[in-house]
Amino acid sequence: MHSRFIHLHTHSHYSLLNALPKIEELVHKAKECKMSALALTDNSNLYGAIEFYKECKKTDIKPIIGIDAYVAVRKRTDKQAGVDNRRFRLVLLAKDETGYKNLIQLVTLSYLEGFYYKPRVDREIMEKYSEGLIAISPSFSGETTQALKNRDEAKAEEVINWHKKTYGAENYFLEITHHPEIEGHEDLVKKIVHLGKKTDTPLVATHDVYYLNPEDKKARDTLLLVNTAADWSDKNSSDGGNEDFSFISQEKAEEYFKDFPEALHNSVKIADACDLKLELGKWVFPDYKVPSGATYDEELKRLAYEGIGLRELEETEEIKTRIEYELKIIKDKGYSPYFLVVSDLLRHARSQKIFSTTRGSAAGSMVSYLIFITTVNPIEYKIPFERFLNPERPSPPDIDMDIADNRRDEMIQYVKEKYGEDRVAQIGTFGTMMARGSVRDVARALGFPYTEGDRIAKLIPMGAQGFPMTIDRALKEVPELKKIYKEEQDAKTIIDMAKKIEGCARHISVHAAGVVISPKPLIEFTPLQYDTKGDNKIITQYDMYSIEEAGLLKFDFLGIKNLSILADTVSLVKKLEGIEIDIDNIPMDDKKTFEMLALGETAGLFQLNGQGMTRHLKDMRPTTIHDINAMVALYRPGPMQFIPDYIERKHNPRLIKYLDPALEKILKPTYGILVYQDDLLMMARELAGYSWGEVDKFRKAVGKKIPAEMEAQKEKFIQGCVEHSKWTLKKATEVWKWIEPFAAYGFNKAHSVSYGRFAYQTAYMKANFPAIYMAAVLTADSGDVEKIGEIIAECKRMGVPVLPPDINESFSDFTVVKSEDKDKIRFGLTTIKNFGEGIAKIIIEEREKKGKFKSLSDLLQRIKDRNLNKKSLEALIKTGALDELGERGAMISNIENLLAYKKEMDKASENQDSLFAGFGQSENISDIKLADAEPASQSAKLIWEKELLGLYISGHPLDKYRNVLEKRQQNINKIKEKAKDGEPVVIGGIIEEVKPITTKKGDAMMFLRLADLYGTIEVVVFPRVCAEFKQLLAPEKCVAVSGKISERNGEISMIADKIMELK
Repeated sequence: MHSRFIHLHTHSHYSLLNALPKIEELVHKAKECKMSALALTDNSNLYGAIEFYKECKKTDIKPIIGIDAYVAVRKRTDKQAGVDNRRFRLVLLAKDETGYKNLIQLVTLSYLEGFYYKPRVDREIMEKYSEGLIAISPSFSGETTQALKNRDEAKAEEVINWHKKTYGAENYFLEITHHPEIEGHEDLVKKIVHLGKKTDTPLVATHDVYYLNPEDKKARDTLLLVNTAADWSDKNSSDGGNEDFSFISQEKAEEYFKDFPEALHNSVKIADACDLKLELGKWVFPDYKVPSGATYDEELKRLAYEGIGLRELEETEEIKTRIEYELKIIKDKGYSPYFLVVSDLLRHARSQKIFSTTRGSAAGSMVSYLIFITTVNPIEYKIPFERFLNPERPSPPDIDMDIADNRRDEMIQYVKEKYGEDRVAQIGTFGTMMARGSVRDVARALGFPYTEGDRIAKLIPMGAQGFPMTIDRALKEVPELKKIYKEEQDAKTIIDMAKKIEGCARHISVHAAGVVISPKPLIEFTPLQYDTKGDNKIITQYDMYSIEEAGLLKFDFLGIKNLSILADTVSLVKKLEGIEIDIDNIPMDDKKTFEMLALGETAGLFQLNGQGMTRHLKDMRPTTIHDINAMVALYRPGPMQFIPDYIERKHNPRLIKYLDPALEKILKPTYGILVYQDDLLMMARELAGYSWGEVDKFRKAVGKKIPAEMEAQKEKFIQGCVEHSKWTLKKATEVWKWIEPFAAYGFNKAHSVSYGRFAYQTAYMKANFPAIYMAAVLTADSGDVEKIGEIIAECKRMGVPVLPPDINESFSDFTVVKSEDKDKIRFGLTTIKNFGEGIAKIIIEEREKKGKFKSLSDLLQRIKDRNLNKKSLEALIKTGALDELGERGAMISNIENLLAYKKEMDKASENQDSLFAGFGQSENISDIKLADAEPASQSAKLIWEKELLGLYISGHPLDKYRNVLEKRQQNINKIKEKAKDGEPVVIGGIIEEVKPITTKKGDAMMFLRLADLYGTIEVVVFPRVCAEFKQLLAPEKCVAVSGKISERNGEISMIADKIMELK
């Protein structure tokens, strides 16, 4: 395919909120235009480079990787306001691997050292990393262009000479573009042409691309409005008018540049000069050092056999055979170092008492269990190794580690210290414009009222994990959305525009779990930058897919809150009860635990909480860990339909039937129900005679649910059963028909068993140490007012009192207070708003050193820190933390006197010759006399608690209506669980939050958050009702609201019709 013009200045959606095209669309457009090559030059980043390279290779187009760099006007380290916020542009293209590596260096340094509004390079690093690159000075904002615009031809010549010297005269070009629609641009191009002739610098014709088709211009303009940080150099125009930055065809390029055939030809010449070859998908492992000097394979074998004793197992023939089988596959694939690295990480976690577990299929490995990577014995649970790793599977192993979320950073620090700071980074990931967000962004950018975008967005269902919702899918699935799209012009405008920007990368952030560890400096594999949140965390520019293609395996460290809760509980049990719990060796048949689950007391547990799950557990009355594992697997959309069947069979074994005795061996633990995908794979292997490679293909076909592939598998499976198991065709077909409904939903057994065990551990700790466990849950959820409210309600139901903070009993976090009758939980000092960790620590240390505070004066004398100021003292008083030392109303009224007293005491302690010198102050100074004041009312106390703790502790504003509310059939939780769309309801409660909105017509309406004693619900108050009942629509008002339930995509809210004050 001979091309006459090649696009060398092209932006994809990875130029974040500045260009529209997805990589696949760009490459296919080039193919459609019969171009033999294509360059990608995103804004000073390489986010899309690997994806682009692969897509081009797949489509038989030569990939040219480049960047549209920002060049600092002075040095990249200069960051002076009003001077260095301006910058030039320069297109750099990689000719070969050296050029590509230099692009990685330049991009990384521009982010790590040159970032000021934008990531900038400068002459120093351009000189250092110039080899293998072609440079093109852009026609809009290149440094030569800026000099010409300033009528400084001498400067322009100096710039050209510097670039030629840096890159070589044959590798430097002046860009000309065709934009007669932009005022003054044709004159500018004439000057560029003249300068090129004068300096003997070749020209190259380009047409910088920001969208594919001219009609997409409006969508790109909308994208720029979404990105309020966009500047004119990004937009490449000065008037926002009718400029065209679409993907032009070769014919159009020939028409535009008919007077410049050489410039046109140079685009092809440059493409020919670029010949980058990347070796993708070849992994390297971290440089793990074996202390003994043994090989990786020898060390792994040693640790595995050592693990038999450490796990207190007997070295049976079955275990030895399994170990040797797994080790051979691991060795043949060269994966031993990967296992050793993960084992070392988790060994470190255990040594530091950092709780961890694994998810995914890794629990199918006996070697992993023996070297303490996983926590379940795969032989005991009949989990096949081949689901995790088999001889015919090409992809690398993937061991996903879950780490206590409050200590994940310690694990990453350990890795950095062990392998080197420059070899470890967290992986970048891209936030994209999702369906709902696109609608809201477009509505805002186009000037529509908030309510219009919000109304349309709420009609779009939430997607499921792995299956994100799209606008097109929503239009098919939601009749109301389809209706407004057809009938309302504004809605159609918003939705059409949102479809064009949907899926565009919006920002880069840190992947929740992914970390890469390299044997060499990371910069040899991937460009790096700081996390955009600004905490100087270095992340890779390549996402998890690109990073593996570039040669580095991802290590997953996911922070899990429930592991922190479990670790805190175990630690507190030791501290408060003197009992050492080995969480990995707790009894798996604890009666108390199963009784608690059967009663539905599941709040705060891992994976077993929530209304639906709790209801099923009450029906099931689990008696073994297998029941819990099965619930973890079945409680998901789809397989949920099999839960009643599972429960019936558990309670009535006569219902269990097998189509063939061979199935009993596989399905007995799950009462004949195909719960796990692994059991399906074992059937394919044992009944239909599949090889492990075929089993893996079968797994993928089932997972993807592609009809054509499933049809092929059906024939293969039936034929296999006939040949391998000697079944009749009728029987084999019957078994397939029985399998089919389950097949689409079968869950990963290794994952279910690992998470089932973890869920059981949380249940065991809650059943046996309820107050301690719930205190750990409260600490973990600290800051999330709604969750704290739910957990406190659960504590009350459990009979565990939750008390306000107390100066003499509270520690930093929620604390268990031991007493003779029953354990209580106290709010911690740091849970108080306006109360810092520093002053909390000082109070606790002082109390532990010299005993409890006996009086207000004792407290004010002993705490000399200046952070015990008006704000923090007021917070202690209002939350009830000083109730033991005085009455809240009196203390608040006397706050100035208290502060003056503290000031005097501080001065006195500094002055050794003062009146108080030589006396034990708390004994010799009488307590402060407070001026008389009105005691604080109960309602004032509740308002203060709500303000500073986020919720009511010593009572509730609805307490006076409690009898009325408790007699009613309806409450918010029951309504959310059972009410249907359009059903009339009446709810009594307190208004917690009011959000006023102005409609398109200028009318006032409101969104309220209404809470009763059981839960909260959003209430929509449209303009008519809002006007009629406006005086009642304020926070803290106790009201009864009548109206109708509105259910949108599983989200329950209420539309108010009438509102009255509770009496």
